[in-house]
Formats: sequence, C-alpha cells, structure tokens
Amino acid sequence: MPKQKTHRGAAKRFRTTGSGKIVREQGHIKHYLEHKPGSLRRRLQRPGLVSPADTKRVKKMLGL
Repeated sequence: MPKQKTHRGAAKRFRTTGSGKIVREQGHIKHYLEHKPGSLRRRLQRPGLVSPADTKRVKKMLGL
C-alpha cells in the first residue's frame, strides 16, 4: 500500500491542538468590514473548532 497523501488544501486551513482537536479560522472576516461592528470583527478573529460531525473527515485529510 502506498502512503496516504495529505490533502494540501486542508493542511493550509486546519491545524491540531495539543489535545488533538482540529482548529479552523472563522469566516466572514475578509471584506465588508466597515459594515460590521467592532465586537463582531474581534470575535471573528479568534479561531474556532471543527464540529464533531466533520472532525473524522478532516483528520483523514490531514493524515492523522
């Protein structure tokens, strides 16, 4: 069996924490920022966690 290749698009979007959780960046923070309140912009800067329903698929793409 050949080795499983890492999905390069997923590798650029996701990373793992020390406890094994998958971290992602929030959406809606790239443009139209002048129409969004500062509290929303600050909240969207913080990373989010991948939902439990998608964790298995993302881990497979990352080769974990």
